[in-house]
Amino acid sequence: MAEEDKVKAAKKKAAKAKAAPKKKAANKTAAKKPAAKKTSAKKPAAKKGVSGYGGGSVDVVMSVDQVAKEAASIAANAPTVSELDGMVNGDAFLTIDALRAGYGKMEILHEFTLRVGRGQSLCLIGPNGAGKSTVLHSIFGFTNIFSGSIKIGDQDVTALSPSQKLAEAGIAYILQDKSVFPQMTVEENLLMGGFLKNRPADAKAAAEEVFDKYSRLAERRDKPAGVLSGGERRLLEISRALVMQPQVLLVDEPSIGLEPRFIDMVFEILDDLQRKDGKTIVMVEQNAKKGLAFADLGYVLVSGETAIAGTGDDLLQNPDVGRLFLGG
Repeated sequence: MAEEDKVKAAKKKAAKAKAAPKKKAANKTAAKKPAAKKTSAKKPAAKKGVSGYGGGSVDVVMSVDQVAKEAASIAANAPTVSELDGMVNGDAFLTIDALRAGYGKMEILHEFTLRVGRGQSLCLIGPNGAGKSTVLHSIFGFTNIFSGSIKIGDQDVTALSPSQKLAEAGIAYILQDKSVFPQMTVEENLLMGGFLKNRPADAKAAAEEVFDKYSRLAERRDKPAGVLSGGERRLLEISRALVMQPQVLLVDEPSIGLEPRFIDMVFEILDDLQRKDGKTIVMVEQNAKKGLAFADLGYVLVSGETAIAGTGDDLLQNPDVGRLFLGG
């Protein structure tokens, strides 16, 4: 028995010796913990500059689903057709009545109505999937129209193709970023905008008018478009649409992908086209504050319908619009 006790004691001693390093390692790890706490304590400071749509604090950030849900409840007091008519300067120039439109068999716009006067500008805002770009696509002929109508003045353009709308009705669509041909020269890009003109000489003459208007493009007419800055590329995209001398400009996200210094330049160009050249502008803009500050009118879209409408300034002051789309 004594021998057995000795063996047991030896085993116990060996087990203790084996466990000792682990304890040390555990203490070592534990010693590091305060440093980790120090790092996490700095995290809140990083939230300081977070904002939505360029304004407000992180306290007002809402999920997309929450924005859509609250906006839908506001839509119960949607503007009437007569109220939309009352916002127009003079007679409506671009008119949409009870439009049902979408892609394939899917309906995105439900009995959608819109009014814009000649030389006025309208900015469409709203949550993702509300149908903002679908409005532009429908005006230009990129969607299936199930019912309703679209008119420019007295001309019904609902069933016209995109090329007919550009050539015959004076409607131009300015795509989002990256629609220039980078290997082609600035002049060649402009001439592409006049591909529907009957004579090449007419397109050339219209391109020269653009060069007269925008010297920064004239100075680069023989350079590949790929060397232009972001702001200059957007100017080229807008100018290419002008070659067909349209009356209505559909502008999709003019500020997307641009540095802040170029965003102001683009909006100044659009303002010049509206105020001096009398263009009617319908815009979708993700920077809601910038878009509403620019536009005469603003519509808030929710689930393919207009939930709120008013002047751009009125929507900027609207507490619901501010809370849901302007960051507070």
